Amino acid sequence: MFNVVALLNALPGSIAQGVIMGIMAIGVYITYKVLDFADLTVDGSLCTGGAVAVMLIMNGVNPYVSLLAAFASGMLAGLLTGFFHTVMGIPGILAGILSQLGLYSINMRIMGKSNQAVSVDKYDLVVSLRFINMAIVVSLVFVVAVILVLYWFLGTEIGSAVRATGCNENMARAQGINTNIGKIIGLVISNGLVGLAGGLYAQYNGNADINMGRGAIVIGLASVIIGEVLFGKLFRNFGLKLFSVVIGCVIYFAVIAMVLQLGLSTTDLKLFSALIVAIFLAIPYWSGRYKATHPAKAKKGGK
Repeated sequence: MFNVVALLNALPGSIAQGVIMGIMAIGVYITYKVLDFADLTVDGSLCTGGAVAVMLIMNGVNPYVSLLAAFASGMLAGLLTGFFHTVMGIPGILAGILSQLGLYSINMRIMGKSNQAVSVDKYDLVVSLRFINMAIVVSLVFVVAVILVLYWFLGTEIGSAVRATGCNENMARAQGINTNIGKIIGLVISNGLVGLAGGLYAQYNGNADINMGRGAIVIGLASVIIGEVLFGKLFRNFGLKLFSVVIGCVIYFAVIAMVLQLGLSTTDLKLFSALIVAIFLAIPYWSGRYKATHPAKAKKGGK
């Protein structure tokens, strides 16, 4: 039976998770929308960021410094994928799968076992499940900072080269742009953000788990698609588009909370996530088909 009170109690946690994982979704947006690269490294680099952050905190490193290390570890994962793709000539989707596969063993090496815990009672964590409201505020600060930096960077000459590579690789190459470097930079930035999200998420949950990144790419894609479908016509500015991805991630976790309140098993969440992505992917297609078959009604609706 649907419990409204329980859902309202669970919403702050869903918002906190959505904002934190929204940083990961922004990373997915960079590869999926800006770079036009199907990168599956995400499932591995999220865990790498979490593992690095937790292990450093356990060894006395400042939690904020551990987030910088998590960001750097994610960048290295993206660099690995870029190397596979540009230097070794491996197709993008396979390069991401290979990196993801290799990162599983690397993450196990980093942690030493499948799960490592950090308690907020023992360590001064940046965010914690124990203090959800503060976690939301701190995570929003990180989100705003990430969006501002990306907004600035993608307007620079190097950032423009990355965007040109994703927009039209052949034309970019004809203009003298090294598209391989553009791809590597995009992958490095993307997975760096995923690693940062992994570090924050591990601190929020109080542990890093070898399976914490499983299905992360689905969450990221769902967030990007939900944000685009719901706010695509409203948010034209690039910074607002990035923020719509974060809102999409919050909506995703809120919907998941609603599903759990309906009594569905947690083992059904992967199936439900896949259905969410499929439905939101289909909406633009259905809309296009409707406009093509009902031009008069579509024109009237546009007015």
